[in-house]
Amino acid sequence: MNKPTIIFVLLCLLGMAFIVPPNFVFAASAPAAEEAEPEKGPHRGRMLRDGDFAIELAIFETGVPPEFRVWITKGEGPVSPSDVDLNVKLIRLGGVVDDINFRAEGDYLRGDTVIYEPHSFMVSIEANYQGRKYSWQYDNFEGRTLIEDKVAKAMNIQTEMVGAATLQQTIRVYGKLILPADAKRKIQARFEGEIKQVHVGLGDTVNKGQLLLTIESNESLNSYQITAPIAGTISQQMANMGEQTNTRNLLEITQSNKLLAELAVFPMDISKVKKDAPVTLTVNGYNTILSSVINDKRLTARDDQARLFLVEIDNSDASLNEGIFVSALIEVDTFAVPLAVKRIGLQSFRDFTVVYAKVGEQYEVRMLELGREAGEWIEVLGGIDLGTEYVTSNSYIIKADIEKSGASHDH
Repeated sequence: MNKPTIIFVLLCLLGMAFIVPPNFVFAASAPAAEEAEPEKGPHRGRMLRDGDFAIELAIFETGVPPEFRVWITKGEGPVSPSDVDLNVKLIRLGGVVDDINFRAEGDYLRGDTVIYEPHSFMVSIEANYQGRKYSWQYDNFEGRTLIEDKVAKAMNIQTEMVGAATLQQTIRVYGKLILPADAKRKIQARFEGEIKQVHVGLGDTVNKGQLLLTIESNESLNSYQITAPIAGTISQQMANMGEQTNTRNLLEITQSNKLLAELAVFPMDISKVKKDAPVTLTVNGYNTILSSVINDKRLTARDDQARLFLVEIDNSDASLNEGIFVSALIEVDTFAVPLAVKRIGLQSFRDFTVVYAKVGEQYEVRMLELGREAGEWIEVLGGIDLGTEYVTSNSYIIKADIEKSGASHDH
């Protein structure tokens, strides 16, 4: 193979290596150009220079809420802070501007505004010294990323608005289904005699007043009838035609249109459970969620100190049986809060619990002060505003993208 042919083949192979199938989607963002590390001053602040005039801008938070402090130099020597007029504007995501002015304190200028989290903003600085104006501008972003809407949709990133919510606190308990105390009736003969006819059989459904047995009295030889005292099912048949009644049970009728869930509540939660408290029950192997209320409780505790609370369940369709295990959520408190977020949206960022606010196609952390929890909701005491759009489902994707970018917390 001659030399031109070899070169042609190599070029073809190189071209094939960069062919991308038309339906292939890149999940990763293109790497950003690496920026030089900003110069730090003796107070670990950012150094900003214009000729021989320089300021060191630092976020100070030792023993005080975060605030700006500024040291000024010209040439090799310090400048008296009282000789400099300084203003800093922090332009946050969504166009919010923090306007910070300064006063002289010791050998530095001290900002008059708390720098609240996140410390993510574009910084615009203006200084006036001896009739000359100096200005600087730089980005100080953290916990922020950009994801196009079409990509967010493909990743099923879902959002909702921060707003008021009604929180329902519940406790989860377990138990089983039992029959009420009055659900069974034992059928006996009023007078001793011979059973002439058994009109029902085991498993039959009977109505109240329906004929069950015909008995011939041993004394009078007269026949009399026994009817059903309740509607239900013949759950036991202990006598047959031709037998003597004696004083024994002949039949048993069970009424199963109503069941009780016997729920075990342990000592730490007993005081929270009140009569008529709403209850939702899940029955093993039964798809429907059942709703009811606390009806009563047993007078004595079990050996493990749990108290048994009783919940009435409608079983008119006869789909449930005595002895089935259940789990339940008992509502122990309900309260309205002005701000709440869904638990599913919470993530960790540094030492904070956060959600990700969405502004346009940008996402940024919001450090939350949290209150009470209930079900899918958590009360928010601070850190995010009413009406803010935030990520609920698949918030971990935003976290991963931010961590990949490696944005630092610049102090």
